[in-house]
Amino acid sequence: MKILILNGPNLNLIGKREPEVYGNQSLDEFLQSMKKRFPDCVIDDFQTNHEGVLIDKLHEAMGKYDGVVMNPGGYAHTSIALADAVRAIGLPVVEVHISNVYEREAFRHHSYTAEAAVHSIVGHGLEGYAEAILFLITK
Repeated sequence: MKILILNGPNLNLIGKREPEVYGNQSLDEFLQSMKKRFPDCVIDDFQTNHEGVLIDKLHEAMGKYDGVVMNPGGYAHTSIALADAVRAIGLPVVEVHISNVYEREAFRHHSYTAEAAVHSIVGHGLEGYAEAILFLITK
């Protein structure tokens, strides 16, 4: 199985940003461990702070990947265009949020992209990425 892990804005700061919320391990370190943990999967990862680039990467995933694990960051709560891209590509997309967005500010309680995804994993820390991969493998 070939999986794309796609990360949105500010996720490049994981390990530095708000460690009480996001932990001390960098996202790069964790993603490398995911590649070792799932040796039968080809796992590519990409991070950008730009909404249009996320949309472009989703489009590029068509015909190249079997599924996508996506943490859209704050765009989950604002981007109808990103949700439309998730719907358009015809691939299973699992949304991941490291923190529990339902225990944070009220504006984070709604996710446009979760509505388009096949599954959403919220508040399980970085381990949510592994859960998303397992979901894609076993679905």
